[in-house]
Amino acid sequence: MSERCRCKYSSGASIDCMPTSTQAKMVSKRIAQETFDAAVRENIEEFAMGPDEAVKEAVEQFESQGVDLSNIVKTAPKVSADGSQEPTHDILQTLSDLQESVASSRPQEVSAYLTRFCDQCKQDKACRFLAAQKGAYPIIFTAWKLATAGDQGLLLQSLNALSVLTDGQPDLLDTQGLQLLVATLTRNADEADLTCSGIRCVRHACLKHEQNRQDLVKAGVLPLLTGAITHHGHHADVVREACCALRVMTFDDDIRVPFGHAHNHAKMIVQENKGLKVLIEATKAFLDNPGILSELCGTLSRLAIRNEFCQEVVDLGGLSILVSLLADCNDHQMGDQSSVQELVKQVLSTLRAIAGNDDVKDAIVRAGGTESIVAAMTQHLTSPQELPETHGREAAGCSPGVGGHGRMLWGVYPLHLSLPVTGPCRCVSRAARPCASWPCVNPTTAASSWRVAGLWQHCRP
Repeated sequence: MSERCRCKYSSGASIDCMPTSTQAKMVSKRIAQETFDAAVRENIEEFAMGPDEAVKEAVEQFESQGVDLSNIVKTAPKVSADGSQEPTHDILQTLSDLQESVASSRPQEVSAYLTRFCDQCKQDKACRFLAAQKGAYPIIFTAWKLATAGDQGLLLQSLNALSVLTDGQPDLLDTQGLQLLVATLTRNADEADLTCSGIRCVRHACLKHEQNRQDLVKAGVLPLLTGAITHHGHHADVVREACCALRVMTFDDDIRVPFGHAHNHAKMIVQENKGLKVLIEATKAFLDNPGILSELCGTLSRLAIRNEFCQEVVDLGGLSILVSLLADCNDHQMGDQSSVQELVKQVLSTLRAIAGNDDVKDAIVRAGGTESIVAAMTQHLTSPQELPETHGREAAGCSPGVGGHGRMLWGVYPLHLSLPVTGPCRCVSRAARPCASWPCVNPTTAASSWRVAGLWQHCRP
């Protein structure tokens, strides 16, 4: 067999095939949109197939060769109404019309084409990929600059189009776009819809892109995010998007860089922008909205990265809110079951995060957190989401108190052994584990009072 073979349609469309099965597993085979379109056109012209049949045949042919078609628009190109142009895809026709309208400065037409562009991109990620390949970003950017002259409606549609286009394609945002994005958020801080859409752009641009994160932080995006939560504290969509964006700023998910600034960003959110206080205050406006509470708690858990930050959550009243939320969930006083389970998961994750501080461990016990954790464990035993055996044993093995909580956990533990391994119960055990005394050969070396007393021995059945 030759070092590399070529798989061809008779039209000349080709793909590269890696010579060994190992290489084929490591590198996905891909084709260009033009290659796929050529195959479809050949099926129509040479084999008299209809458009749908021609597309189906091309898909089967390429997939049988191990080609990844996830970024391919799997429809037949359409002929324009007047027949004057070559057949093209709807998304490319919309892009062409948008470019012409922007060049002619016709705001109403630009608005209509931006709306159509967003709808088409939302339907299929392959449309976003194809649009980006064909120069969609410069066109959207030009429309965006046109809208900054004072047309708020057009500005909102431009930001919506940018957020759709950059979803999964953060490399598209350049330096000019980054600067304009921060400027747009700054100038329109009072507009909830514009703020929400702009923050969504920030989130998409920063996810899995460390350089964009660092550049946006340097440009001053962090105070805009925390300020949005404070200023629009009763606007659920703004709070949700701002929380998501703040969490993304603490990610270290870009495999192209050796290390990121996630820890520094989290410190800046807390120390320079009072992030913990902003989030805890925001929970008070959404006590009946488990979806938003989940976002807020999830963000809190990402920021509790230092001993003093864990204590600050307690000092600001965050612990009492977390315990109260967990108790309300256990009493079925909130929302539908799926939302409640997600909230339980996030609350427990936050408790686990702040329990990294030994003083906070004791505070959780005094606030009745262990009872709520045990109640959550009991309540979710019959759900398809489960408590892992190893975590359950560590959580149940040695809990604080005069043996009481430990015995409760040991009583529950045998019931979950046959259940699956994800979800709220996993977080139950992880939340309980930091509150428990860690297994020590010599109990007198433990820091907390109930460890020193050797109460770990009383927790055994």
